Amino acid sequence: MKNIRNFCIIAHIDHGKSTLADRLLDFTGSVTDREKQDQLLDNMDLERERGITIKSHAIQMNYTYEGEEYVFNLIDTPGHVDFSYEVSRSIAACEGALLIVDAAQSIQAQTISNLYLALENDLEIIPVLNKVDLPSANPEEVTDDIVNLLGCDPSEVIPASAKTGLGIEDILKAIIERVPAPQGDPEEPLQALVFDSVYNPFRGVETYFRILNGSIKKGDRITFMATGKNYFADEIGTLKLKQEPKKEVHTGDVGYLITGIKDAREVKVGDTITLTDRKSTSAIEGFEEVKPMVFAGIYPVDTEDYEELRASMEKLQLNDASLVFAPESSAALGFGFRCGFLGMLHMEIIQERLEREFDMTVITTVPNVSYHAFNKKNPEQVIIVNNPSDLPDPSGLDRVEEPYIKASIITKSDFVGNVMSLCIEKRGNITNQTYLTPERVELSFDLPLAEIVFDFYDRLKTISKGYASFDYSPIGMRESKLVRVDILLNAQPVDALSALVHFDNAHTIGKKMCEKLKELIPRQQFDIPIQAAIGAKVISRETIKALRKDVTAKCYGGDISRKRKLLEKQKKGKKRMRQIGNVEIPQQAFMAVLKLND
Repeated sequence: MKNIRNFCIIAHIDHGKSTLADRLLDFTGSVTDREKQDQLLDNMDLERERGITIKSHAIQMNYTYEGEEYVFNLIDTPGHVDFSYEVSRSIAACEGALLIVDAAQSIQAQTISNLYLALENDLEIIPVLNKVDLPSANPEEVTDDIVNLLGCDPSEVIPASAKTGLGIEDILKAIIERVPAPQGDPEEPLQALVFDSVYNPFRGVETYFRILNGSIKKGDRITFMATGKNYFADEIGTLKLKQEPKKEVHTGDVGYLITGIKDAREVKVGDTITLTDRKSTSAIEGFEEVKPMVFAGIYPVDTEDYEELRASMEKLQLNDASLVFAPESSAALGFGFRCGFLGMLHMEIIQERLEREFDMTVITTVPNVSYHAFNKKNPEQVIIVNNPSDLPDPSGLDRVEEPYIKASIITKSDFVGNVMSLCIEKRGNITNQTYLTPERVELSFDLPLAEIVFDFYDRLKTISKGYASFDYSPIGMRESKLVRVDILLNAQPVDALSALVHFDNAHTIGKKMCEKLKELIPRQQFDIPIQAAIGAKVISRETIKALRKDVTAKCYGGDISRKRKLLEKQKKGKKRMRQIGNVEIPQQAFMAVLKLND
């Protein structure tokens, strides 16, 4: 056990985590020349296309140092704030972390938040200064920033370049010398923490675990403590580039387990595995419950696919534990699910994965957040409003509270004015402004979560020319003056397009939505009025003009009454058509509401 090292790689987006993982695999000889490729651990098509890590990836490496054989269990983690739950789970399975900082970009918001996560779990931090070979690198200045942040000695910061392979040997040496070996008792009953799982259509659920005490042998009868279900360990092993079956996995090791479970609901991430005949008395403290930030409805295009969509979502939840969903129905879209996501990118990725991995074409409604409403009759009772249509009647409404977040934005001092204007436009209050260096400023804001759901991050990147980094944490509910803006198409309300917005922005948003829908909804044989309304009061209106057939084309000359007769007949037909006509809304219309500022 003293020669096992469990560690993860944490950093901000695009600071070189996956490239460093590639170099470590090369250097320890864990991959052959045939298997080599860039971002080797990013095995999802989506990850390779977008150049981001979405899932944490665990892999085992062997390394000989001063004549002794060491086993490294490495977990490469995502950097985007929307996948921070992946990072927190990886940290729970490790004793050490490589904190990577880009020598050109210095410390960013996500670097700091991931560092705090690691420190809360008492991990040994090894700072690595990456990309020192870049012409724009500032190694001395960034080293000082790292020393100020961690309070470590400048000699402890390892200069490296994941691209060229510089400093890799020093990193491996530091892992052996500074990361503690796993603690645990091989004689105790088995305690293994489930930190991830994946669904294999041929073999059922594959569970990834880290053993804290005891050991597990092939064929053992095991129990999942949260569900209380028993299984046989059909296959166990360690996670090399491909799974490597073993007869036994020992204390401190990270491995996988296949038991032939076919039902995705029977495995919970954060659960404890123990032996059925020699049970552990206590379960390991799992992970904190995930708090979804953004809610949206996901509906199958064809209502008959509802059950298939449920099965797909359950399998996806195995692999992405931060996805939360519950059934709901809508008058316009039929049966579907109300899903909770950690952010807009997370929502986009889930939608893409449903289409690619499960061939499910889905309609996603406008994302929103959860509000608390209070009635005048019973002001103590909280009514949770997940959907604008759940908001009680305004006449009996006492107050509405909305979730607020504490946002931390790190940017260059040139862009402070732009960032402040954006946050004030989004109803934010500035709470703190700290100059980390003369060039870089950290701004803290209290912002309503609903305002950052749509396009905040994209606009922040635009106004700061890509230099601002953003991180947030929830700080509770605050009272707010909110109203529901309904969209009426041909006098029929479309519940999927309703939105809860602040009273001051309601007119602007209503007008923009009507204009956007006028562009996107195809013309029909009759006039279609598009209206935005608050309760019974219409605040904006646009009309999609009818496609007219020229019924008077055959009248050349003659009496005007002939033309009148034909036009009157057409007018009656149009009126009847408008009474019974249905308006098809294309999927772009639902998504266009997100891009109102474009």
